[in-house]
Amino acid sequence: MNIQVLRRFCLCIPVLFALGACSINKVAVNAVSDALTGEGGSDVFTGDSDPELVGDALPFAIKMYEALLDQNPRHRGLILTTGSLFIMYANAFVQGPAEFLPAVRFQDRQDAVARAKKLYLRGADIIFGGIEQKYPGFAGAGERLPAILSKMKKEDTAFLYWTAAGYLSAFSLDPFDSSLGLRVPDLLSYVGRAYELDPGFNSGALDEFYLLAYSSLPATMGGDPEKAEIHFKRALEKSGGRLAGPYVSYAQSVSIPGQDYNSFKSCLEAALAINPDDDPPNRLVNILSQRKAKILLDMTSDYFFMEDGEWDEKAYEDDDYEYE
Repeated sequence: MNIQVLRRFCLCIPVLFALGACSINKVAVNAVSDALTGEGGSDVFTGDSDPELVGDALPFAIKMYEALLDQNPRHRGLILTTGSLFIMYANAFVQGPAEFLPAVRFQDRQDAVARAKKLYLRGADIIFGGIEQKYPGFAGAGERLPAILSKMKKEDTAFLYWTAAGYLSAFSLDPFDSSLGLRVPDLLSYVGRAYELDPGFNSGALDEFYLLAYSSLPATMGGDPEKAEIHFKRALEKSGGRLAGPYVSYAQSVSIPGQDYNSFKSCLEAALAINPDDDPPNRLVNILSQRKAKILLDMTSDYFFMEDGEWDEKAYEDDDYEYE
């Protein structure tokens, strides 16, 4: 954890509580905004080693950022941080645990999925609004979208990525939502432009995005298994093999649908072999991905059909953690 960032984070809390009680000079508001969204700020969450601590803290942090954003609605860092925290929380602490709830808790799973969709949309809407602020007309661009995207700079990469990630994650939970389905081509074009601007963004995050998109979407909406393979390899290269996420994503989105048990097992074992401490800024991300890998391995027989005697003995048992 970045101690200096955490110290700034804590010192800013009293100021935020004062926001509703008095008028604060814009310079002071900007100073707080800059302190909470500056370099290394996200490491407070993504670099932590305790998922439960982060999961419990994020709702308060998100509401705090929202309060500050209400006072400083044009601050680019606040827009991006607030929106992306909604999306990360939905993925890691709402949708993620819901995926592995037992069948007898079907309603709990449905409720969590519905909540995750709302959180994804809430975060994406915030960041999409930030793009509209900077590029007026973006929201209703239509045929002018390529021209607007062509004006964007490398600094806009994260906005394009998180907007697409939020909306497409919501669509993946509710593929019958036609309003989101109609936006898929535009969302893919956002990622395409982000890839042009910064192909190495966040250690291959765009390639992992493409891996999931190309392997999950039908061909009529842009799905392409061959491109999924290409971006899987690129994600591994750009992450330097230090991120478990691409391996887990491949196992879930390619190996299981393709009933390829060997790639499923080898990917998850590779994910578990990674040492989270080798990449401190992504320590939490790796820990969560490895938890998922262990659960998937333990549930192998739920995903693959084999005759008795064909299974390898499972090598991993998750005694330390279970999704509730």
